[in-house]
Amino acid sequence: MAHGNRFDILIASDGSAAAKAAVTTAVRFPWPDGARGFGVVARHVADYRRSILLAALDRTAEAVAESTTRTMSRRWPDAQVLVVNASPVDAILREAARRRVDVVVMGWRGHGAVRRLLAGSVSRGVVRRAPCAVLVVRRRVREVQRVVIGFDGSAQARRAVDLIARLHPPRGGRVSLLTAVDSMHVPSQALLPAGTRAAVAAEVTRIDSERRAKAGKDLAIATRTLTTAGWKVSSVVTAGAPLRELLATVARARADLLVVGATGVTGVRHLLLGSVAEGALNRSAVPVLVVR
Repeated sequence: MAHGNRFDILIASDGSAAAKAAVTTAVRFPWPDGARGFGVVARHVADYRRSILLAALDRTAEAVAESTTRTMSRRWPDAQVLVVNASPVDAILREAARRRVDVVVMGWRGHGAVRRLLAGSVSRGVVRRAPCAVLVVRRRVREVQRVVIGFDGSAQARRAVDLIARLHPPRGGRVSLLTAVDSMHVPSQALLPAGTRAAVAAEVTRIDSERRAKAGKDLAIATRTLTTAGWKVSSVVTAGAPLRELLATVARARADLLVVGATGVTGVRHLLLGSVAEGALNRSAVPVLVVR
């Protein structure tokens, strides 16, 4: 949700350890010069008569907002953290839309498989519905110097590259671009004439070659974009499973951040099968930036 040269970040907190890690990471993140940070804390107000417990929750929300403000003020002295009377997902999405932010930052605690399928989590709900990129933090990162981007040439992947290009590259900042190209398999054709088998094999080879060539061209464009922005860039085309290759690249590069597009299947099939983005959120040991 870019708007000119402005760059706005919304940091969500609930006072948990994961949320505190997200706030600290956001303060240290290499946002563009002049980026503005805002905060939001959800305070869910029940429809029934207030009780001692609800009053305590109110005070907790205010305390979380004050603590978040203190941390954010290390980078943004005039930081504002708003307490919103709504469910966490609604509060975050509403504030993100109102401020038209570029990125939402939040923690990730995750849940067991059954609860995740039935109800999901706040982080997952925001990632699925946010109108902008979402940075999900599992543990605090002191400096984002090494970045891995899952790049498939899609519009979302190109926007991911553009977003990283807008950041302020740290000294020695490096980006690893990874494209996983599925190779076609020659079908079993033992009963076909030799000439037909050879023709099918040649066609499969041609299609695979075209896919790799297109991936190489797309990577070259992305590399130029990032290099011009000041990042050192390496790229690789692999035939392996995208998520597995991404996680392996994160480990090899000792990356501080994994960037993926939000592309994935939807509805029940999405809940059952997942996507590269959801798999990254579930399994990545480093913060994940999901870009729309």
